[in-house]
Amino acid sequence: MDMWNEVRRRVLVEGASKRSIRREYRIGSETLAKILANPEPPGYRMRAARPRPKVGEFLGVIDEILVADRAAPPKQKHTSKRIFERLRDEYGYTGGITQVKEAVAAARLGSRESFVPLSHPPGEAQFDFGEANVVIDGVACKAALAVMTLPYSDAFCVSAFPRECTETFQAGHVRAFEFFGGVPTRTSYDNTSIAVKKVVGTGRDLTREFLRLESHHLFTHHFCRVGRGNEKGVVENLVGYGRRNFLVPVPSFGSFAELNAYLIVACTADLHRRVRGKADNKIDRLETDRAAMLALPAEQFEPRRVVTATANSLSLVRFDRNDYSVPTAFAFHDVTTVGGIDEVTIAVGTDVVARHRRHWGKEQTVYDPRHYLALLERKPGAFDYARPLEHWDLPDCFGVLRRRLESELASAGTREYIKVLRLLEQATLAALTAAVTQALTIGATGSDAIGLILTHAAERPVGLFSLDGRPHLKAFSIPPPDLGAYGALTQTGT
Repeated sequence: MDMWNEVRRRVLVEGASKRSIRREYRIGSETLAKILANPEPPGYRMRAARPRPKVGEFLGVIDEILVADRAAPPKQKHTSKRIFERLRDEYGYTGGITQVKEAVAAARLGSRESFVPLSHPPGEAQFDFGEANVVIDGVACKAALAVMTLPYSDAFCVSAFPRECTETFQAGHVRAFEFFGGVPTRTSYDNTSIAVKKVVGTGRDLTREFLRLESHHLFTHHFCRVGRGNEKGVVENLVGYGRRNFLVPVPSFGSFAELNAYLIVACTADLHRRVRGKADNKIDRLETDRAAMLALPAEQFEPRRVVTATANSLSLVRFDRNDYSVPTAFAFHDVTTVGGIDEVTIAVGTDVVARHRRHWGKEQTVYDPRHYLALLERKPGAFDYARPLEHWDLPDCFGVLRRRLESELASAGTREYIKVLRLLEQATLAALTAAVTQALTIGATGSDAIGLILTHAAERPVGLFSLDGRPHLKAFSIPPPDLGAYGALTQTGT
């Protein structure tokens, strides 16, 4: 570039002859003419593409292979090397691999899709799931990240759950609505099976639980075209942003509740960040979003999934790959199971017969020992071998009570002990423990006696009205009632 500038200045400004310049700088007349005609070197410009005599006749085959690859599994598409091998072995190509690689790269570049930037009105949202590695209560696991964003303000809410399913999909919406302080007027989704039962042309056959969520909050939906995640690209980018900025290094928490509390704090702090290309912070733009959003419903939505099942011969009901117990009286009955985030409720007809803490593992069995006591009362010989009672830790006083009953009543003592345990069907463990302790103290160890102690402890004595501290009431005098009318009625009756 220095020589270019010098030659131009000496000829065009100082008036040096072209012949002397060509001789001094050892350049030809065409080169000198190019220097004088251009303020800077124009660079190399190929007038026509280089001929590729060997690969040229195979360009159509390469295009056909790449078009067919669009329907192939992601991990089983052709590489340039594999295309070269096929051209050589199947089509008689005699050239080198370099020409094939260049032809494949050019064909792929020409087939890449470009996109139109989309506008994002205030009050609209996008939703998606991602995943991240976390440690919960000392156990490493994958968490499903439910992410909702308002593209206008770029505010977003991240919630973590043990797994992606209907209940967590709903709970992610509820937490995001509460975080934003309103309900978006429209939310964009991919075609997740949680919301879409079937894609029918340009329409969608939606699931009942998604419609329940939408009806409760009154927002409308938009489902992206199949395989077109770019239509909700804002939330897809924020899934990765939240994972990189909130969950690195891999976080450790005692429970998912603690993890979610941390994520809310992180999302709140992120509202004070300014997004590139926008003049104000997210929190300022969020106010515009809120003004366009719907109000939160007065009644809170319950994230849950309802399924019907039948209790088997072991009084177990299967829900979400795990088994939960019901009282043995309901074995073989049709039941309705309501699965929430923290609890699984089982009902027969309109009556709730069992409640369990939700287990997020798989192929596990969750027992309530009380459900099997009625059956064990009829079959006391199975008491020591009953699996539902294996890990039932009762206070020491229950062991003392059993030994005393079996010592006094021999084989009938086990059945009497089970009758005492059945009092847990109506009383709490703390109340029954106090009653058993009192019964052992006074020597009344039968189930009926312990039941009376429980009933007595639950009774509340009648409170007496005291005039202490109420001097203004002492001036009033209430005459005793006249019982003469009552006496007359009793005399007439005799």
